[in-house]
Amino acid sequence: MEFLWPAALWGLAALAGLAAAFWRQSRRRARQAWSHPWAAGVAWPPPRRNLAAFLYVGALGAVGLAVARPTLPLRVPVREAVVVLSIDVSGSMRSQDMLPNRLEAAREAARVFIRGLSRDTAVGLVAFAGTAELLQPPTRDHRRVLRALDDLTFRPRTAIGEGLLEAVSALPGRVRPQLGSDPVVPRPLPRGVVVLLSDGRSNTGIDPVEAADLARRLNVVVYTVGIGSPTPRDNLWTLGGPLDEETLKEIARRTGGEYFHAASGASLARVYRQLARRVSWETRREEVSGLLALAAAGALAAAWYAGARAYRVP
Repeated sequence: MEFLWPAALWGLAALAGLAAAFWRQSRRRARQAWSHPWAAGVAWPPPRRNLAAFLYVGALGAVGLAVARPTLPLRVPVREAVVVLSIDVSGSMRSQDMLPNRLEAAREAARVFIRGLSRDTAVGLVAFAGTAELLQPPTRDHRRVLRALDDLTFRPRTAIGEGLLEAVSALPGRVRPQLGSDPVVPRPLPRGVVVLLSDGRSNTGIDPVEAADLARRLNVVVYTVGIGSPTPRDNLWTLGGPLDEETLKEIARRTGGEYFHAASGASLARVYRQLARRVSWETRREEVSGLLALAAAGALAAAWYAGARAYRVP
């Protein structure tokens, strides 16, 4: 815990002295009372009287802490977060090394991702194969994106660069950049995030690394997810070529993101759950004076109740 006004904590030292003095006075009175002969058989006042006093002191302590304006690191939603999912729907996504197939595993992982986002995070959806298509512009109505996932269908070829640029252009404040020219970058440009999943190697469209450079200039961070194997496997279970991990790693590196590999449907869901926490939530120091003030009010109410019960005439 850290404090914005730490000097106010000196008041707690005086309060601690007051509490210690009260405790010593209570003990001294108790010993004096029980030392008299007439005290035999006389019931000493119930301990609720001391409890009321200590609750009152505790309330004052909470007020003293609140005045010092304490802060704690808390997990809070990222302000105005926007993320676009870009999912490979090429023919190799029919492979059944992830059951029932890679596309179904990716669809389910995307659902996990969306459910892990804060309600304030806008999310969009892009599907790409030989071309890319924006299925759902970024929206805070996550149910619309979940419904759009049902529209993912297999298509031929793989254009990773196109899938990346389509996702970038869907982010607020961006337009699709033209090759050979610097993209128009308005200032200030809000940070955008793309989560791109692929299982193969780009074989058409813009070079993925060039697309990553354009994304970086537009203040877009790209997290890439690779599924499948980087080496050829038994064609009974897989279709298409091996996974191009190096390109996916380079895309992530150039944009300040990170690359993840998933070998199963369960591990893919874990990756997307982790990414949802990363892009939608952050740890910030938040002031908790209000919580301490609420605790002080509760302690005062409890002190009043304990005192009223202790001094109630039977």
